[in-house]
Amino acid sequence: MKFGKVAHPELIDFSFPETHKDTVKLLSNLDKSEHLSVYVGCAKWNKADLKGFYPRGTKDELVYYSSQFNSIELNATFYRQFPPEQFEKWKSKTPDGFKFFPKLTQEISHWKRLQEVADAVNYYLDAATRLEEKLGTIFLQLHANFGPKNFDRLQNFVESWPKDIPLTVECRHTDWFTDEAISNEFYNLLEENGVSNTIVDTAGRRDMMHMRLTNNEAFIRYVGANHSSDYQRLDDWVLRLKEWVDVGLRNIHFFVHQNLEVESPLLAAYFIKKLNSKLGISLKIPNEEEQQSLF
Repeated sequence: MKFGKVAHPELIDFSFPETHKDTVKLLSNLDKSEHLSVYVGCAKWNKADLKGFYPRGTKDELVYYSSQFNSIELNATFYRQFPPEQFEKWKSKTPDGFKFFPKLTQEISHWKRLQEVADAVNYYLDAATRLEEKLGTIFLQLHANFGPKNFDRLQNFVESWPKDIPLTVECRHTDWFTDEAISNEFYNLLEENGVSNTIVDTAGRRDMMHMRLTNNEAFIRYVGANHSSDYQRLDDWVLRLKEWVDVGLRNIHFFVHQNLEVESPLLAAYFIKKLNSKLGISLKIPNEEEQQSLF
């Protein structure tokens, strides 16, 4: 994942901004008796990307991956429309409790830029919902040049989205975050429609660490910089998520990327172990025997 990549990550200030005041207000009004749901995964399961993760002789990467993680941020669906049968096949290969968090196709987000996309969205949803109980939040990532001048398009899309299918939105144009009036209009749109506001933690775009949740879901895309600071940043996320859970957050969806993906499973394993301890949960630690030296 090259978005937000910098040449010298050691020069970046990775300190966390304060939690947005409206996040505290939203979380404080949630039902704290609801079960805490936590999903942590990588972006891909390809052996070529996750070198060293798969045991020698692994025949089916998804089968093995889903035996180690409870979720995947499914980026493959960004590049083309997959038929319903493919989603059914993926579902059949994974254990109970596993979830897919698929990205909407670039035809919808980038090529057509949310205009006249009803047919494409309906096809996508017909296919993706074949995952049934294994379908997590669907992920809309907008182009970096999709700015607030396109607010009406985003508004129409969000308001038309089926309310029974969870959605998260990632905006990348800087004006969504640097102009307070625009930010508030954007956040209110998501909150009013029960849509999650994606947080991206990447070196070159610290403005996307807005810390503004818009529903009972923290959907976080963490991008390591292949630098020693990656682990301290994960420690900071453990503390921030504990803070939010104590206030009322009940759904955590955290996906680990790297500029060079080879270490993503190592980072994810480290994060899961720390999160288990802090939140009192018991997610499986991927390849735990091989990770001991990290902890």
